[in-house]
Amino acid sequence: MQNDHLTDVKFNQLDLPQELLQGIEESGFSSCTPIQAETLPLTLKQQDVAGQAQTGTGKTAAFLIACFAHLMNNPASERRKPNQPRAFMLAPTRELAIQIHKDAVLLNKNTGFRIAVAYGGAGYEQQRKDIEDGVDILIGTPGRLIDYFKQHVYDLKELQVLVLDEADRMFDLGFIKDIRYLLRRMPKPEHRLSMLFSATLSHRVQELAYEHMNNPKHVSIEPEQITAEKVEEMVFYPAKEEKIPLLLGVLQHHDPHRVVIFVNTKRMAEKIMAYLKGNGLTAAVLSGDVPQKKRMSLLNKFTSGEIDIMVATDVAARGLHIPDVSHVINFDLPNDAEDYVHRIGRTARAGSTGDAISFACDEYVFSLPEIEEYIGHKIPVQNITQEYLVKPKPPIFEERSKRPHHKGKPNNRNKRGSQKPRTASR
Repeated sequence: MQNDHLTDVKFNQLDLPQELLQGIEESGFSSCTPIQAETLPLTLKQQDVAGQAQTGTGKTAAFLIACFAHLMNNPASERRKPNQPRAFMLAPTRELAIQIHKDAVLLNKNTGFRIAVAYGGAGYEQQRKDIEDGVDILIGTPGRLIDYFKQHVYDLKELQVLVLDEADRMFDLGFIKDIRYLLRRMPKPEHRLSMLFSATLSHRVQELAYEHMNNPKHVSIEPEQITAEKVEEMVFYPAKEEKIPLLLGVLQHHDPHRVVIFVNTKRMAEKIMAYLKGNGLTAAVLSGDVPQKKRMSLLNKFTSGEIDIMVATDVAARGLHIPDVSHVINFDLPNDAEDYVHRIGRTARAGSTGDAISFACDEYVFSLPEIEEYIGHKIPVQNITQEYLVKPKPPIFEERSKRPHHKGKPNNRNKRGSQKPRTASR
């Protein structure tokens, strides 16, 4: 990883507790990224912040360090109960919540905070028990956290720090009503430190900030540079029937070592997976219906290099912190311009370089003008030569019975005749 994305501001120059500073240094960090250098001097003085920065620029560490310092410098009330969190961090996806928790645990080596994480899809009783046993910093997704809140597993009356991460995505996923529900049950904005971070600070995000924060300082890092600086973008214009041969050709000619291929539908993901398998490539599919346990297993294998290629729907476009992704391939152009930015943000993270290759076929090419207008530049066109079109070997489709399905939710799509009719009471 290159270091020219760092600033001259050193963590030991900031007013940080010694135990926290030791944890930062043991994690291998000495200099701040731009978003950290801009926000930490403010948050360490208890100034609320609404921060905008590209993905992979150190936003998580920026709010974790500020949170830890605030809790260490401001002791909890004597009346506080063990199940009343002092800090509350909301993330839009379970992958992001898990990553924040992982980073928090790493930073917590010398500070002794009790940290818990809550997200849907796994560990319901264990997550509940972790909170009931006592928690200082509670991290999670809105759905699971509201569930526990309404069951009185915890309350927010003694909250000292609030973090909203990727706030724009909260709107996109329809969580904003749930978030406002929780915000109204916290101490007033002037009685807590609040931090909001987002890749884009749209009008609706800023409205949320000014409604539920205490005169937040707006910090933007390189807002004019929409895509990561070191992503090399290119676009091909294939016919639909050329996309699979072109994909195989791109994988041959660019020699990628860790690739994320984005598609718009699960059906297309399975088709690509079958062709990759049939052509001797190790790959896995990451879509919304993959159970949480298997999802984490696949991500671990991808990160370790056991799997070379991840075929993903937009469920993976945000919140995944996978190091050293060399290539992002938009097999299908996304319908939304912001999704393009978040997809290609999986590569060239934290100062590294990476390639973003897009296929503008006749079905999705209509998204390209909006994407180019949003990112502020034309994407260089790559000509399709015959050597890029590899004749594929036959696909190997996974047997339907082996495809993942949610435990406890039988697949009745092919058994409609055997289903019992629903009664009116149901």
